[in-house]
Amino acid sequence: MLQNHRNKQNLGGQRLIRWGRTVDQADYCIIGGGIVGLATAYQLLLKEPGASLILLEAADTLASHQTAHNSGVIHSGIYYAPDSLKARFSKAGAQQTKEFCREHGIPFQEPGKLLVATTPPEQERLGRLEQRAGIHGLACERLDQPELSEREPNVSGLTALLIPSTGIVDYTAVARKLAELITGEGGQVITGARVTSIAEHADRVEVGTAAGRYSCGQLVACAGLQSDRLAELAGLDIDVQIIPFRGEYFELPADKSGYVRHLIYPVPDPALPFLGVHLTPTMAGTITMGPNAVLGLSRERYPKFSVDLRDVGRYLKFPGLWRVARANAATAVREVRNSLLKGSYLQECRKYAPDLTKADLLPHEAGIRAQAVRRDGTLIHDFLLSETARMIHVLNAPSPAATAALPIGEYLASKAVRLRTA
Repeated sequence: MLQNHRNKQNLGGQRLIRWGRTVDQADYCIIGGGIVGLATAYQLLLKEPGASLILLEAADTLASHQTAHNSGVIHSGIYYAPDSLKARFSKAGAQQTKEFCREHGIPFQEPGKLLVATTPPEQERLGRLEQRAGIHGLACERLDQPELSEREPNVSGLTALLIPSTGIVDYTAVARKLAELITGEGGQVITGARVTSIAEHADRVEVGTAAGRYSCGQLVACAGLQSDRLAELAGLDIDVQIIPFRGEYFELPADKSGYVRHLIYPVPDPALPFLGVHLTPTMAGTITMGPNAVLGLSRERYPKFSVDLRDVGRYLKFPGLWRVARANAATAVREVRNSLLKGSYLQECRKYAPDLTKADLLPHEAGIRAQAVRRDGTLIHDFLLSETARMIHVLNAPSPAATAALPIGEYLASKAVRLRTA
């Protein structure tokens, strides 16, 4: 194992943190220090012990965007089409995440998830999800109304489906452990290193940042909210753009910390890529409510009404956004109303938790989801990659990417090794 060190220095006002050995040339370069990028770097070093690796993260801290701003759920994979990468990665990811946490002493819990149907159409959709659970080999239990009331006295519904394997974890703790393992095996992790150029050559890829230049044999970009920009920077011809969707949360007060025992979810609308407003116990002992899904005005700014004119200008010129808007106009209006009016937001949750009041909705930090959209307005629901001889760009890594990070990382690492040794 290589000796590790940590250096801090200021370069042109930019805070640069280096973890691990310092090199400017490496076998592999990973762009993106979220959980998917970290898992990819970790899996690469498992596959090629002794390989040199650099991971570049634009922010000053690792896992500061989608990894740190989600519900913290270890998903079972019940929602996803059996032939999708989502389904494949989610089931494997749930198991591997729990095994990883046990091995490294990271706390997690398995409260289980209740999908609650409140209308007859939702009951029909719940039945289809129960069939899908059977296809995926997921244990589940159907609860009638009295059984639901017995399990969850504060939850109201016609029927519910219990998936006991659904868990919760602090994904930033998982990310920190991955970074520690990467540097423990000689990898270099650099934060405050926003990528400004990517040039692919026959024998290498050169990556430029404000802090310095790096050369690698193989590059894997897991840039999340900036994935389309990184692909374009590398000269790839892509027909997708990341549209930021803001997910706003509330938190229940301390005296309602035991309001529910399970994760409580509505039955999702299959026409939409989002799962709806749910109640989620957290590892901190609180319960969050959310998220909604409203068009974001910035990719990386979280306070309400934060605007990045560059981000907004980019998607306003993108025809795919307007096609999505026309196809989902009613949903968009409802989501904006829910964002602006706390009472309207509350009604989404009172469908199955009728006793909650406005006073129960305390502020909680929002998240921003990277949703890839094609120029024709198609919402991309599955994982999407773009590859060249020396690069792999992850263009879409939707939920359950955090749950599935370890198998996604293994998948990307296998591809990168094959490309480098071809």
